[in-house]
Order: sequence, then C-alpha cells, then structure tokens
Amino acid sequence: MGAWGHNGAMADVKIRRLPDWVVATVKGRAKSAGRSLEEELRILLTEAASRPKLDRAAELSAFREMLRRKYGPVSDSAAGIRADREARG
Repeated sequence: MGAWGHNGAMADVKIRRLPDWVVATVKGRAKSAGRSLEEELRILLTEAASRPKLDRAAELSAFREMLRRKYGPVSDSAAGIRADREARG
C-alpha cells in the first residue's frame, strides 16, 4: 500500500455546487498550511474516510487498558499455542 493507504488505483472526483464559504474556508486552511486547495481537500477526505477505523482502534486500545487495569498484565500465549501445535504434530 502506498503512503495514502491505497493500492495505487486512484479516482478523480468532481464536486459541484459547493457553497462559496466552504471553498473559501478550505482555501484559507490550505494557504495557511502551505498547500494547494486540491491537496487540502485530499487530506480532509482521507482523514474523514479514516476516522471510523481510527475511532475503533482507540476504542479497542481503551478496552485493552481497562482489562489490563482490572486483571493485570496478560501473558503472551503465542509460545503455548506453538508448543501445543508442535505436540499435535
């Protein structure tokens, strides 16, 4: 996967009838960050598309931390699973 988290295929998108204030806001944001409007829109859309995945990862991390506080550290079971598999042949 590339830097943008995709397989290399990219789509072109045209958005019509955006309110002028939306375009002006994003242009201002892009200018202050030293980016083009297109790059700023690409970043905004990529962040919006990634947000559910990042939110879920944060929820799972918080859940693991709650389990760690409640039950203490959990040992790594990989060695036991490997030994069991080897014993079974």
